[in-house]
Amino acid sequence: MKLELTHTNSFVSKEAIQSYESQVASTYNTIYNRTGAGNDFLGWVNLPSEIDESLIADIEKTAAELRKKSDLFVVIGIGGSYLGARAVIEALQNHFAPLTEAKPLVVYAGHNMSEDYLSELIAILDKKDYSLAVISKSGTTTEPAIAFRILKQHIIKKYGEQEAASRIVAITDKAKGALKQLANVKGYKTYIVPDDVGGRFSVLTPVGLLPIAMAGIDIRKLIAGAIEIEKLCKNNPTLNGNIVSEYAVVRHILYGMGKTNEIMVNYEPRLVYFSEWWKQLYGESHGKEHKGIFPASVTFSTDLHSMGQYIQDGIRNLFETVISVENSDHELRIPMEGEDLDQLNYIAGKRISEVNHKAELGTMLAHEDGGVPNIRIVIPEISAFVLGQLIYFFEMGCALSGYMLEVNPFDQPGVEAYKKNMFALLGKKGYEAQTEILNKRLG
Repeated sequence: MKLELTHTNSFVSKEAIQSYESQVASTYNTIYNRTGAGNDFLGWVNLPSEIDESLIADIEKTAAELRKKSDLFVVIGIGGSYLGARAVIEALQNHFAPLTEAKPLVVYAGHNMSEDYLSELIAILDKKDYSLAVISKSGTTTEPAIAFRILKQHIIKKYGEQEAASRIVAITDKAKGALKQLANVKGYKTYIVPDDVGGRFSVLTPVGLLPIAMAGIDIRKLIAGAIEIEKLCKNNPTLNGNIVSEYAVVRHILYGMGKTNEIMVNYEPRLVYFSEWWKQLYGESHGKEHKGIFPASVTFSTDLHSMGQYIQDGIRNLFETVISVENSDHELRIPMEGEDLDQLNYIAGKRISEVNHKAELGTMLAHEDGGVPNIRIVIPEISAFVLGQLIYFFEMGCALSGYMLEVNPFDQPGVEAYKKNMFALLGKKGYEAQTEILNKRLG
């Protein structure tokens, strides 16, 4: 894994980057000494290297038992409670997993409040054997709580109380909360969401590891990849020779130049949900006090035929972070044809991946010419080990960037605003004054 800044040289000089050397060292001290804002949510910093072997083995055992009796595994959660797991699973499973009949297929609930989505899921669960994990520290987060209430009734009706309990895993607080209380009463298998790890940083806890193991992915390799970048940062908490530091500094400099939108670019559709995880991580961590870079994403070359026009010629407040994958899992070459009506014989014999790489390089050069800097993160392949590297890379990069921006990277006060309005409009007890205000606004 390597970071290339070749295409940002005309925007960010080496001297400008080096000027942040002392600030980077100071920021690492803030993180490792836990002296900054939100320091009670820094449990993810040492998490990869400190995961207990017994926990990994227990997760593997639970997954193996549930896999035997499940056609589907339902992950109930929202935000960080499901996005990290989905990012890894979607990146490593077959693109057409639902058609391969591989079991179990991991599906998701509680990440929206669509009546149609949940109804159609239930119709499928009527016909399939399934188990589920419900992920919530409190057990009262609206979206997953609704989904779990409905699916709990369904699974009990289908299998009976005792068997249903053996098919439910609760990933929740170690001691308190509605879900923990219910799990204790019903005898559900439980895993702990660590107190000092926020949801968007929780993919390497049971929150992400159990669903990932259910998909048949080697969680040990995922953890090993994260450990490698954890060690890189601990052994070299500086700017020089540390790609995490360099990424944080370059995006900070670009932000100061008015580049307020960062677009994560991938050229492999299996990375779409990795981009979704990254968007939550950076958006929820940095979008505070009217500050922060807005995270967006595109999948090329698909989106070159839609969003490509705006990126090339729109408002120049953009920069791109490109995830470049060197090697494909498969080999497929373009055939030669005698008539050449589609005029593709000039690339006959080439692998699709080679054409994809040339499209990537050509696009980066074109966008640089159009005033869009490019940061390029090169990975050898899409594997569990590499995804573990990327997860920790972006987590530490997020912490560094947040402290450099002078915000608390680990809270999310703005998320509560919509909840208060929703509770008031639904008539929840204790929100009567807010209900009156909102009803007047709505006429």
